[in-house]
Amino acid sequence: MIAEFGLAALWLAAALALLQAFAGIGHWRGFSPALASLTRPVAVVQGLLCLVSFGCLVWLFAITDLSVLLVASNSHIDKPMIFKLAGTWGNHEGSMLLWVTVLSLSGTAIALFEKRLDHQTLGAALFAQALIALGFFAFLLFSSNPFERLDPAPPAGAGLNPLLQDIGLAFHPPTLYIGYVGLSVAFSFAVAALLTGKVGPAFARAMRPWVLLAWIFLTIGITAGSYWAYYELGWGGWWFWDPVENASLMPWLAATALLHSVAVLATRDALRAWTIMLALIAFAMAMAGTFLVRSGILTSVHAFAVDPERGAFILGLLVIYIGGALTLFGLRIGVVREGKTFALLSREGAIVGNNIFLSVILAIVLVGTLWPLAAEAMGDKISVGPPYFNQTTVPIGLLLMLLLIVGPLLRWRGDSLARHKALAGPALLFLLVACALFATQPQAGLWPILSLALAAATALASILPLLGRNILRIPLALWGMALAHFGFAVCVAGMAAEQGWKVEKLVAMRVGESAVVSGWNVKLDDVHPVVGDNWVALEGQLLVRRDEDTTIMRPQSRQFSSPKQQTTEAALLTRWDGQLYAVIAAPSEGDASDRWQVRLWWKPFVTLIWYGGLLIALGGAIALFGRATLALRKRRRDNPWSLA
Repeated sequence: MIAEFGLAALWLAAALALLQAFAGIGHWRGFSPALASLTRPVAVVQGLLCLVSFGCLVWLFAITDLSVLLVASNSHIDKPMIFKLAGTWGNHEGSMLLWVTVLSLSGTAIALFEKRLDHQTLGAALFAQALIALGFFAFLLFSSNPFERLDPAPPAGAGLNPLLQDIGLAFHPPTLYIGYVGLSVAFSFAVAALLTGKVGPAFARAMRPWVLLAWIFLTIGITAGSYWAYYELGWGGWWFWDPVENASLMPWLAATALLHSVAVLATRDALRAWTIMLALIAFAMAMAGTFLVRSGILTSVHAFAVDPERGAFILGLLVIYIGGALTLFGLRIGVVREGKTFALLSREGAIVGNNIFLSVILAIVLVGTLWPLAAEAMGDKISVGPPYFNQTTVPIGLLLMLLLIVGPLLRWRGDSLARHKALAGPALLFLLVACALFATQPQAGLWPILSLALAAATALASILPLLGRNILRIPLALWGMALAHFGFAVCVAGMAAEQGWKVEKLVAMRVGESAVVSGWNVKLDDVHPVVGDNWVALEGQLLVRRDEDTTIMRPQSRQFSSPKQQTTEAALLTRWDGQLYAVIAAPSEGDASDRWQVRLWWKPFVTLIWYGGLLIALGGAIALFGRATLALRKRRRDNPWSLA
């Protein structure tokens, strides 16, 4: 009964999306006031119905209703409750229902909270949002029904991929999806602006909070996903340039460029066409990521491999939405008036440089991700791995950091570097750190040393815009910018330190034997079996010492029964100067020496990568809160009798 109710709610939501599209046209064109009046209410009810449908699926997973095919294929009666609930979106159909739910709730949020768009543009935006929703409703209802029944029901269920049975599954996909789908709002706004021809500061101020919100969640999702892969896969790395990892990075790069561009449009009425184009590209990258993950053309622990027909359906939606939007851009961009001009050496100029570098990195990642797929389609087998991405993106990333140092200090319209004596501080710090590292740590290599020196200079430069001001009068948006730039510097420092100074050791150890890695003495004290909720494991007990610091690490080699799969569970020891990372594996077949394979890494300051990511997201949240507070004050000042 619950499954049928959830499916009915989904069908009703799809019908309301169709009605919202027609109402949005009436709202935009103004030919039917009665129809136009339905736009906001229909969008709200559609979102609520999707939420009900998704809630029904969550409940079916919570009670392990094995008469539902999706539950039987991705859950098990003995699975812990947290993984039963997270399993709702740990599969193709459930993740797509989550996608559609977030998409519909985005339309609901526009209808309820968007007060700054003019009447015509709002109607056109809700029309565009409804069109996007209709395509995904059709995909769910006709190709990926999450409520399909199974008769007879199995006794236990197939279980969830053990690599996904981790608390990270509860947080990583939802935050990433909010970011992905949040970019649909920017896309709808851009389409609406092209339809109405109304592009200007007011439009940008309306778009900015939606872009910022999507960007915050994308940042959190990517940061959480990186840490999840780091500790769960047991490979010791934090970013593998996996195609599915790239699928989340590409929209983030586009959204970062869009966030800076929309700030210029909102503040100085410049970069009109560029802002519209970036809004279209950002959602195009989100759609491309969806296609890569769900088309079955990739083999990855992150990917939901499905049949080619579903991949073709998503590819069709990608072509329709993005192709249609780019065609509209080509036909209508001529009606958008040119914005105000500015000098090359200005804050606008620095942001344009920022956008160019981000776009180049995006193009590099896109080519590196798609080229192997294109080559395979033509009969060739090639691989594009970390060396390609690192060698091409790192130099451009360092140039981007230079702009982060200089750009926030420049004036709008035009400026002179001679006026900014404060830049001497970051420049001097860069030279001191670089020279000290080249003199004492030349083995680290050129790029890690330059990256660490630039990270130090960027961290110092991030606080310079705050100096000389009354601390109580500094806008929260400026605090947020400074914190986000500081977080980026922290993140880069962690990447550089891990890349340049990490130490790895693979040893075969009997119980009682020891190994040394970067000052840590690691002794294999014992190996014994342990039993979990739905797995058994061989757990190593490592006695770890450094000076007076002594502790126990417990890496595991787990065996799951439903489905049958072996996984490696890393043990992490975090200290102020880095992490000791350990994994253990059973002796190789035919090895009668009883030696256990123990792999150890010492990773200096690696945690700065994820602390920096969280600081970036926190900076965005502070800026969003500050702008929302200012908007609320302005609304109350303009209409003191309003409760909103």
